[in-house]
Order: sequence, then C-alpha cells, then structure tokens
Amino acid sequence: MRRYTSLLFLAFVLVLGTVLGASLLSGYADKTPGQSGRTVTVCTTMPAEQAGLLAAEYEKMAKVNVRFIPMTPEELAAALSDKKNQPDADLVLADSRIMREGAMKGAFVPYLSEGTDSVADAFKDEEGAWTGVWYDPVVFCVNSDYLRTMPRIPETWAEFAAYPDMRVGMTDFLAADAASNLYFTMVSVYGEPEVLRQLSALHPKVVQYVKFLSTPVRMTGMGEVDAAVAVQSETLRYITDGYPIRIVYPTDGTAYMLTGAGLLRNDRPLAQDFFEWLLSDGAQMTLQKENVFFVPTNTGTLAYKQLVGKNIALFDKNENFTSAERSTLLDHWLQNVRFK
Repeated sequence: MRRYTSLLFLAFVLVLGTVLGASLLSGYADKTPGQSGRTVTVCTTMPAEQAGLLAAEYEKMAKVNVRFIPMTPEELAAALSDKKNQPDADLVLADSRIMREGAMKGAFVPYLSEGTDSVADAFKDEEGAWTGVWYDPVVFCVNSDYLRTMPRIPETWAEFAAYPDMRVGMTDFLAADAASNLYFTMVSVYGEPEVLRQLSALHPKVVQYVKFLSTPVRMTGMGEVDAAVAVQSETLRYITDGYPIRIVYPTDGTAYMLTGAGLLRNDRPLAQDFFEWLLSDGAQMTLQKENVFFVPTNTGTLAYKQLVGKNIALFDKNENFTSAERSTLLDHWLQNVRFK
C-alpha cells in the first residue's frame, strides 16, 4: 500500500512539474492583459528557468509578451530542416550547431544591424542568417587551497592531463552537450589520437564522471576533488556563492557552447526588437541577477567589459561532425579510456 501511495504521489509531482514548466515557458501571456497582439514567439532549447527569466523581464520592460516554445535539440533540428513545416514562430534561440544546420537548410531570414555588427565573425553566420548572443567556455576550476600548494599551475590541456597526484572531477561526455562538445572540438583541433592520449593520462585521476555540469564545480569547492573540467557559468555561480575556487584558463584554447538567435520571418519588427535586446546588457543583467553568467558576444556591452575571462583563448575550430561520426567518437572514448 505504501509503495502504491508513493507511486501515486510521484505521478502527481511529475504532472505538476510538467504543468508548471509549461506555464514558465508560456511567456506569462495570461498575466499581461490587453497585449495579445504584441507577442513574440520563440522556439528554444534553453532551460525553462532561464527562458522564463528573459520572458518576464522583457515583458515588464517592453510590454511585449514573449512566448517560448520548448523543444529538444533533435525536435528543433528536424523542424528547421523542413521548410514547409517550420514551427509557427518568429525567432529561434538555440545552440549554434542547430543554428548552423538550420542556416544550411535556408530556415532563417538574414538580419544585419549595428548590434550584430558588433559581434565577431567567429560567432555568427557570414550571410547574417543567425548571430551568436552569448557563449559559455570550458575552464579549469581549481580549489583555492589546493592552488596555493601547487608548485606550478597547469595552463594547457596537456599539462592539466599530465599533472601528477591531482584528483579531478568532470562531467561524463555522454551526460551533457557541453561536455561532449569539448571532446568533439578537441578532436577537431588536435586529432583523435592526441586527444585520446591526453584523456587516457587524465582518466586515472578522475574521481568520478558525473551527470551534471554543476557537480564537478561543487566537488571542487567542497574539497572532494582538487580541480575540475567545468563550464565557466557554473564556476562563476559557485564563486558568487562563496565557494573557495579559482578559474584557470587554458592558454592553448578551449571549447565553448555558443547560443545563437535567428529570425524565421522578416515582417515582425517586435521580433527584431527582442533580437536586439538579447544582444544587449539588458538580457545579460537579467541572467546575472539570478547568478547565470554567460559571456556576451557583443563586445560593446558593459557586461562584456566587466565579465572575468573576456580575453579567454578560444579554439578557432568548431566541431562539425555528423551524428554518426559523433557516435563513433564517443564509442572510441568509451572503449579506449572510460572502460579500459
């Protein structure tokens, strides 16, 4: 009976969570009466919490409803590949890999402005089909106490992998896009044999391959590991919360997750205004108030000038493997490193 009751309660919680999540991404349209004609509809792969923050702030500031449609990367990629059955939306906000694939299919309407012109060429489509709005680089996250004991600080990926007697935390490549993107990008830059060699050297020091991007940072702050391979956004969030950790930037470059925006229609000035806001300090400050720290691509913003790590060295190559190639590369990592 207890087991049955527990299952009923769990089902209730799951249904409630689904309803609340849908409400969060709806743009709070029902709470903004009299503005049904002033709505921007956005397809996104962003987490619900972050999308909700942006929607609420923009509605309050511009008196425009923002309706986010949550989609998985696979769903959005499939929708953008079929021009006849594209989603009924004004704009897409998603990972750059999806944006690149959509641009190749002719899904987006080119858009150029003073704001997009302030974004480096590496972060946007050369024809203006889409523009990156912010990115999240991978960094070395090091416990502050451990850092003071290090005779030398590893500054490259090879040095980090070879550093002796260091306990390391990292996210499993199979568990998160940002983690697998690091692996695929490094293979693009260094070649698979060299990357597998470095990962093999690192593997004995990995205390645990975890599921979430935040866990290696928390483990570092708690002293459960000495250092971690982590995304900067989570590292800065824990630093803001007072955890004793420091960021070390790889001098030979690093991978990053780039979020881009692209217009699906050219007759929606409200969508263009929201696009410009995503490139502005307004969007960044909205996220930072809730300890969400991305690096803006618009170098003219105050957020870019103030954010730690704006001069970080980034790899000049993005991973551009097919789904089948990614699957094969992950299999090679599992066979030669993870479970060897």
